[in-house]
Amino acid sequence: MAFINKLNPREVLDLREQIPLDDDQVNSRTLVQRDDLGMTLFSVATDQEIGGHAATGDAMLNILSGVAEVTIEDQKYTVPAGHSLVIPANARHSLYAVEGFQMLLVVVKPQAK
Repeated sequence: MAFINKLNPREVLDLREQIPLDDDQVNSRTLVQRDDLGMTLFSVATDQEIGGHAATGDAMLNILSGVAEVTIEDQKYTVPAGHSLVIPANARHSLYAVEGFQMLLVVVKPQAK
């Protein structure tokens, strides 16, 4: 049984090829969605953004290409390709594409009791 069943197992992958980076839009592709874990590929075109929101778990952004400007509460971070940033649970945040970017988002949430 595969737990990450949206990607081919035993295949060396370039995740950038798994999510298109289209002009003037945001794309997403869910790889895993469970109560305690989410893995999603996103692409955000230059000058587009993912508006302010919060998640119930810690969110790790892994930037695959481009440059993201991430605002966590009132602090801005520039995250280029090949770098990652962890956003604490329940922290309000937004993402802006300084240069169109692709990312793997991993959200780890508390297990239900």
